[in-house]
Amino acid sequence: MRTNFVFVLDTNRNMLDPCHPAVARKLMRQGRAREFRRYPEVIILDKHVPDAQPQPLTLKIDPGSNVTGFALLTAQGQVVWAAELTHRGQAISASLTSRAQVRRSRRQRTTRYRKARFHYRTKEKGWLAPSLLHRVLTIASWVKRLCSYAYITQIAMELVKFDTQAMQNPEISGIEYQQGTLAGYEVREYLLEKWGRRCAYCAAENTPFQVEHIVPTSKGGSDRVSNLALACEPCNRAKGTLPVQVFLAGKPDVVKRVLAQAQAPLRDAAAVNATRWALFTTLKGTGLPVRTGSGGQTKYNRCRLGFPKTHWLDAACVGESSHVQLLTTQPLHIKATGHGTRQMCRTDKYGVPRRHVPRLKGVKGVQTGDIVKAVVTTGKKIGIYVGRVAVRSTGYFNIATGGGLVQGISHRYCTIIHKKDGYRYAF
Repeated sequence: MRTNFVFVLDTNRNMLDPCHPAVARKLMRQGRAREFRRYPEVIILDKHVPDAQPQPLTLKIDPGSNVTGFALLTAQGQVVWAAELTHRGQAISASLTSRAQVRRSRRQRTTRYRKARFHYRTKEKGWLAPSLLHRVLTIASWVKRLCSYAYITQIAMELVKFDTQAMQNPEISGIEYQQGTLAGYEVREYLLEKWGRRCAYCAAENTPFQVEHIVPTSKGGSDRVSNLALACEPCNRAKGTLPVQVFLAGKPDVVKRVLAQAQAPLRDAAAVNATRWALFTTLKGTGLPVRTGSGGQTKYNRCRLGFPKTHWLDAACVGESSHVQLLTTQPLHIKATGHGTRQMCRTDKYGVPRRHVPRLKGVKGVQTGDIVKAVVTTGKKIGIYVGRVAVRSTGYFNIATGGGLVQGISHRYCTIIHKKDGYRYAF
């Protein structure tokens, strides 16, 4: 498994060419460099490199509703660093909904009448919902972070545009498009994402799929995307013109799942539509040239190069990608978790206060969410533990390692190797 290359800085924090992880380990063993940052992995040399001329890199981005792919390529098309960023838009939306319900309940409990104030609350042009704005700002934050560690000279992003109106009504035309976004995108690509690249009826994977009508056209079914599903050839042949309830007789749970998934809203497509230009404008603000590519071009490049369907490989295939060589096959998985909450009182599901949160988040200089290295030299838990810490006011912390949870580790043995920054990392 080939891991990501390591970013290199000199002692003045000038950017140098990324190096292989083995080279980085050798430099640190020899005392010529030390770890500057754990995620993404950055080392800093103990000397200044005059007249350094690092090779230019291209940052390619595949924006998605839930996961965004990143890939750093050299001028020769070599992928030296890749990552997949999982957004928390749904968590933000759920939190806002919960807050609105609590406020509505509180207003109803008052004994006075307050006039409605929503009639003068207007949104500025270009306003995005917090769950959508989060996607734009998180991607921009990581672009800025990567630009401080690598010599990035240009950005390429996939400018996807889903035609939600045409998906729901293929016969739409003319003035009807004033009610929605006029665009073109392959319905088949959307169905692949909607049905998870599995057969809707037998859940088969890694097989050629066919677009199938849930309600057959001979029985009055339409070509709307809500009536389309993916089916493997055996299931498509066996179903024929049968209604799905007849074809799946004896499998009520499968019928219920298919019908529910068929009526699922075009939420992901709408999220990509709403944020694509905001993200493009934000990336232009970096001062770097930004090139765009279509989703069809990305798929063509991926199929031509024989790559599997993943977010980071899609990013590597964005735009002009005549030649792509994978020097890494293990991307960094980044999950946005947020920085916690300012709620000072924890409640149960009924809103009854249960416990209070300490005023200070940190204990002995360590905060919950930090990644620490604990070298325990005495007691029953002798060993070395590396993982995410949960602090306790007693000074004895819990560390979540790859082998499980280790409890009761004294703060005296803990050394912070990566401060909490609102993300969770894994390979």
